[in-house]
Amino acid sequence: MSRQPGEFVIVERLQRYEEDIAPAQLRYHQRRVLVSKEFTFDAAHHLHAYEGKCKNLHGHTYKVVFGISGKPDERGLTVDFGTIKDIWKNEIEGYLDHRYLNETLPPMNTTAENMVVWLFEQMESALQAQPYCSSLTEGQTEFVRLYETPTSYAEVRREWMQDE
Repeated sequence: MSRQPGEFVIVERLQRYEEDIAPAQLRYHQRRVLVSKEFTFDAAHHLHAYEGKCKNLHGHTYKVVFGISGKPDERGLTVDFGTIKDIWKNEIEGYLDHRYLNETLPPMNTTAENMVVWLFEQMESALQAQPYCSSLTEGQTEFVRLYETPTSYAEVRREWMQDE
């Protein structure tokens, strides 16, 4: 049935796998694609060797955005959003959410600039390890952006991490 762009049509029958679409048709391409997922967490910290309000204990509602790239599998999925969520929940969030960051992170000044590199390292390490690496084709962390406030963030990108 031919449809015109913008034409409103009520779906009469759902497309059936292996009947209307073959398994070989699920993957439309084999190009690298970036998939992004964001999370929030609340935490307290303070900065060392800093003269300003942030030298005192205070808290933020942080937002972190992960950009993961890879090539789609036979189903057309680069990385399942649920996989990124599992990594966040199982490997990263416990160090951050409702925590005093100066105690739970490695020894560092808990600036957004330091924390975003730590977040990149955690995500990249998880993506390369079991059980997550088996669900990705050439999966890798491309960027991490950490918002300390709604208008202030630090970001790290894969190419910057490889420059060192």
